[in-house]
This record gives sequence, C-alpha cells and structure tokens, in this order.
Amino acid sequence: MRPALLYHDDFLKYDFGPAHALREIRVKLARDLIAGYGLLGDRGAEELRPSPAAEADILTVHRPEYVATVRELGADPHGSSEVHGLGTVDDPVFAGMYEASALQVGATLRACSEVASGRRLRAFNLGGGFHHAMPDRASGFCIFNDIAIGIRSLLDQHQVRRILYVDIDAHHGDGVQAVFYEDPRVLTISLHEDGHYLFPGTGFTDEIGAGDGKGFAVNVPLPPYTRDVSYLYAFQEVVPPIARAFRPDLICSQLGADAHYLDPLTHLMLTTETYEAVGRILDGLSSELCGGRWIAVGGGGYDVTAVPRVWTVLFATMVGLRLDDALPTNWLREGNRLVGTVPAEKALRDHTKVDEDAHVPRQVKRTVEELRRLVFPIHGIR
Repeated sequence: MRPALLYHDDFLKYDFGPAHALREIRVKLARDLIAGYGLLGDRGAEELRPSPAAEADILTVHRPEYVATVRELGADPHGSSEVHGLGTVDDPVFAGMYEASALQVGATLRACSEVASGRRLRAFNLGGGFHHAMPDRASGFCIFNDIAIGIRSLLDQHQVRRILYVDIDAHHGDGVQAVFYEDPRVLTISLHEDGHYLFPGTGFTDEIGAGDGKGFAVNVPLPPYTRDVSYLYAFQEVVPPIARAFRPDLICSQLGADAHYLDPLTHLMLTTETYEAVGRILDGLSSELCGGRWIAVGGGGYDVTAVPRVWTVLFATMVGLRLDDALPTNWLREGNRLVGTVPAEKALRDHTKVDEDAHVPRQVKRTVEELRRLVFPIHGIR
C-alpha cells in the first residue's frame, strides 16, 4: 500500500493575482522537488491526479447561497460580495474561482477516500489546507474549506468514528475548529502564533469546544519569535498525551509551512529541523494508534524557497525515507527559471541555525499548564 501524493497542474489556477502573497507556484516547486528526490514511483509514493469535487460534497459544509456566489463571481469576476468575504484584499475575486477551489476540495476528498477505504495508509494533498474558510464566507486566502469537507466525508461516507486533526500552520485553524466545535468525534489541535499578534485573532487556550464537543478543541497559542526548542516542547507536551487518550482511527494534519523563519507574513522562527521532528512524531503516533493511517494537506507558506523544502521533508517522513541534503540540480535550475531564486545554502535542510538556547520561555510553559488544567482532565489525563 504505497502512499499517495495528490497533485494537479491546475492547482496553479487558484490564483489571486501577481501582487498577492499566496503564490501557488510553491506547490509545483514542492511536487517537483519531491519527484527530484525520487520519492514518486517504485521507490516511494504513487502520484494521483485529482478531479474537482461535486457541488453536493461542497454543500456538506458550505451554505448554498455562498457556493452560488462563488460560482457567479468566478464566472463574472468584476463584482464582490462583502457579506461573503469575496472581493477583499485577502480574497479577491478571480476568473474560474469556483472550479479552482473545487479542484482543491476534490484532491482532499480523494486523499481521504484513499486512506479510509484501505487502498493505502497515507496520502498527502499538496494543494488544499484552506482552513480559514467558514460555511458562509471566504477568509484568509481560503474560499472552500477542503479540510472540513474531507473530514465530513470521513465521518458520514466512510463511517470513521474518531479523527484527530493536527494543524501546524502559523495561523489558527479557525474554520475547521468552528465546523466541529461541538462534535466529539473530531478532536482539533492547532499550534499557531498567538492571535493577539496574527490573523485571525483567535485560537486561545480557553477555546476548548462546546456541548458534547467540550474538551475536543485544543489551542496552543505561541508568542512571536518562538523557536525550535520551545515549539517542540509545546508540541511534545500537548499532542502525544491527548492523541493517546483520544485514540483516533486516523490522523489528519494541516502542514502549513508559514511558521518557518523565512516566512514574510508571520513571526515564528522554526527551521526544517522542527518540521522533520513533528513529522516523526505524527508518524509514530499514527503507527501506534491507528495502524499508520495519516492524511495530510498543505496550507500556508509564503516564502517560495522554504515551502517546497518543508513539504518535501514531511512527505519523506510519510514515505519512510530520509533524504540527502544536496538539492537536485535540475530543481535548482527550475527555481531560478520560475521564481528567480533558490535556497541560499542550496540544501534541503536549514544549516543557519536560528539563535536560541535550550530555555523555554515562561509564556510557553504557562500555555501548556493552562491546557493541562482546562483540557487534560476531560480526557482522563493526569
């Protein structure tokens, strides 16, 4: 059961324009770097070409009037809809908007189906990861919430009982949390930059779910300039104990790369070392708790030299291989041709360490202690 990589060149049609921070060329560069390392084919994963999601699937999360508005504005991209968050600086209208968004959803649905059906244990949709979209509006570069739609399909179509969702994007996974805030079948964990400093301004420790879902939303807000040691401390102290108490049937992760220290929109300071460590932890938890079942999607990331490297080291972890550090020559040429830049050190991993010592700041420890007090007892964790 070889892992799957979901990719389509039409992912690049999700295009807010040349002045926008989201540059989908990063997804192509990630796919080509993965291929350049030989991770596709007999040695590693199978590449799958997704199809657009049906409107009926999109409507499992999004409201009909919103979906209709996305379709109408994509067909005639000269208007806007303030009430639906379309035509804003973050989410400008573009031609073919509905079709491009539906393809991203379709890729995540295919990844979910591949794993839930037992055809394979692991699947990574390099597109997708649009975790801010709400049922009735676009938000934060996200039009349709492919993750929430995918999780809904796992619950309703594939009868998966318990899903652990881990979001490592620098921005709080507010849209996914909102959809499942009262649902104890989905436990959402989001590690992100503190909402006092970064969009969307949510994701505080007291957001723990409601009703039957109380205790099934977990938020780990981290201060600006959090580095590797502090991030991994928080991750290790929170994610594994909660995962073991919850005992999911599969793990779904959003692997946003915008917590990397080169990212221009955020203030976290992670290196590829942390992403590899997080990948190893998720790999171990999926093997220990749910037979290796692990679905991943992309997400944020706005430095085009960092995103492909982060996603490549994470996918290598899903495949079970450790890669050489020297970047393929053909890929470096492609980076120069497509975006006019390559990683400064021409290496897969970061070798310029972000200055830090082994001290974990008091604020990070206090956040962990708050979660131990608010959430751990609900799951019987002492």
